[in-house]
Amino acid sequence: MTSFDYHRPDSVPAAVALLGGAAESKLVAGGMTLLPTIKQRLATPAALVDLATIPKLAGIALDGAVMTIGAMTRHVDVAESELVHGKIPALAVLAAGIGDPAVRNRGTIGGSVANADPSADYPAAVLGLGATIVTDRREIAADAFFTGLFETALEPNEMIVALRFPVPEAAGYAKFKSPASRYATVGVCVAKVAGKVRVAVTGAGPCVFRVGEMETALAQAFEPAAVASIKIAAAGLNSDIHADAEYRAHLVTVMAKKAVVAATQAS
Repeated sequence: MTSFDYHRPDSVPAAVALLGGAAESKLVAGGMTLLPTIKQRLATPAALVDLATIPKLAGIALDGAVMTIGAMTRHVDVAESELVHGKIPALAVLAAGIGDPAVRNRGTIGGSVANADPSADYPAAVLGLGATIVTDRREIAADAFFTGLFETALEPNEMIVALRFPVPEAAGYAKFKSPASRYATVGVCVAKVAGKVRVAVTGAGPCVFRVGEMETALAQAFEPAAVASIKIAAAGLNSDIHADAEYRAHLVTVMAKKAVVAATQAS
């Protein structure tokens, strides 16, 4: 059986210090990915640093036109928040569609974003809404955060403490989900923020990405027809038992149209 040290710090500085105190130490947020990985012997951390007892890492607040969500805020809390429903309903819809009730009641937004699973939902919202990732030492723009398959701009021993989302003029999210895992085979977030349109796609490639051609078309006419004829190249997209690259390319356009419909209905 795998053995490791277990810590429950009461502050962010203490957590960061513990994280750097032993090689291969890991942060535990909801544990929805890390704990199964350990059980399968795919990770053997020397220590686990549990963030559950650190005050103020969870919660949702609005300051003017910016919504801040603490890294330890659970998916269910985002899904059920009246504040999120009122200001960024697409984010509430996205959170409500993550996994199953067990996952939504344990998983956290910070853990999901830091893990950067290529089929996770939150990266689409973070990139699509142009969010800012706040860590213990700096702020990282969404466009600079996701760098590859399970890779981000986070440095060793750096931890996410919050995410800041600008309140959009309109936003919508749509996904074609895997029937078993409910991960996004393809998910698309479309948003109009400060007069600019952003389109972010998860599930289709090694990591979340934007579609400039769709953004240009929607900036001219924010309606489903604007993206209906835009085709995404299959080269470089994911192929697996759930869908091949060509089908995922097709789904990007389909989900983008649905996301625009959702955005126009919510605004």
